[in-house]
Amino acid sequence: MSIFGCNNRSDCTGIAIVASIIIGIIAAFLRITGVITIAPVFLWVVFGIAVVYLAITLIAASIVQNSGVRGCICPILAVLLTGILGAVLTSLVLLAISFATTSIIGAIIVGALLAFFSLILTTTACLVKCILRCSDAD
Repeated sequence: MSIFGCNNRSDCTGIAIVASIIIGIIAAFLRITGVITIAPVFLWVVFGIAVVYLAITLIAASIVQNSGVRGCICPILAVLLTGILGAVLTSLVLLAISFATTSIIGAIIVGALLAFFSLILTTTACLVKCILRCSDAD
């Protein structure tokens, strides 16, 4: 299953993945240098948003199932679910374990959290674009 679209051309999902990885790397770098800190409230908010997104995705999947856009939704949905589950997992790890501000492992996990969270947001935009049947040529 290719996540980069049909006809060997990059689509919205590939761009979303690359942008999320870049955001995660920048966040990890800023965390290890002590520029940003993550409060437990932020972790709870990310956890809550991810759980609500999972519930909304379940409801939306049942509604859109018979709409005829299944071909483009499946690859996007796989990436969206990866972002949701990754955000839930990393937020729970950061809530359960206290890391020092300049901890390398803590910075990697914070970077992963922000990468997964941005993946949720950017992939949602791709999903909306797919459901509305917008092409890159429009």
